[in-house]
Amino acid sequence: MATIFDFSHYLLPITHYPSSVFLKFNCILNFICVKLGMAQTKTKQTKQPEDSSHIAYQGIRRMIYSKELVPGQKIAYRDLAEKLDLSPTPIIQALKRLELLGFVCHEPNRGFYMSPFSLQEIEEIYEMRELIEPSLLGDTIQNIDKKGLSELKAALEAHLSAERDFYLKERLFKNREFHLTLASLSKKETQIRILRNLFDILFLKYSDLPRSSLVATDQEHQEIYDAVALRSMDRAQTVLKNHVTNVKVQVLSSVRKMLAEQERSEF
Repeated sequence: MATIFDFSHYLLPITHYPSSVFLKFNCILNFICVKLGMAQTKTKQTKQPEDSSHIAYQGIRRMIYSKELVPGQKIAYRDLAEKLDLSPTPIIQALKRLELLGFVCHEPNRGFYMSPFSLQEIEEIYEMRELIEPSLLGDTIQNIDKKGLSELKAALEAHLSAERDFYLKERLFKNREFHLTLASLSKKETQIRILRNLFDILFLKYSDLPRSSLVATDQEHQEIYDAVALRSMDRAQTVLKNHVTNVKVQVLSSVRKMLAEQERSEF
C-alpha cells in the first residue's frame, strides 16, 4: 500500500490558501509520489533479471576460460542454468550477449553452440590490432603524464615478473594488461572497447595457442615503454607495429603446423 504524505510543512501557512486549493495540491503531490514509488518498485523488480543475466554472463565466461566450453561445442542452456543455479531466461540473455561478441553462434532448430575454431578469425584479430594499437599512440604520448607513465611501467614490470611458463595464462593476462594500459592512456574509449573485446577472444577462446618467444616479447615491450617515455611517437609506432606483426606471424605459423599435424593424425 502506498504511503500518504502530508506536504503542509512545505507550504506557506494554511491561512494563505483556500482549503480546496490546499487539498488539491496535497493530492497532486501524493499522486506524484505514488507514481514515483511505482517506478522505483518497477526498477527493483526489473533489476533482478539484469543482475541474473550478468551473473550468467560471467559464469559462462569462466567456463570458456576453464575449457568447460570449447570451440564448436553444442550448448545445452538448461544444463548451464542448472550448473549456475539460475533460470533459463538469464542464461539465454547471456548467450545472446556472447553471440554479439563472437563467442557463441545460434542457428534455428539447432540452438546455441560455441563458435568454431577459426584460423581466419585469429588472423583478423591480429590485423585489427595492427591497425588500432599503433594509431592510439599519438594520443597516448600527447596525454601521458607522470601518473600514466607509472601505470605503464607497473604493467610492464608485472609482465616481466610473471612466471615464465610458455603456456601460463597469468603471463598472457599480464601481456594483455600491458597492451590495454598503453591503449587506455589514449582515452579513445570506443577503440579501447574494441581492443578489449579482441583480447577477450584471444584470451578466452584461444588461450592455449602457441605463443611467440618470451625473450623477444619482453624486449619489445621494454622498447615500446622506452619510446613512449621519451615521447618518440614514430619510434613507438614502429616498435609496436612490428611487435604485433611478429606475434601474428609466429602464432599463425604455429597454428598452421598444429592443424596440419591434426589432419595427418586422422588418417
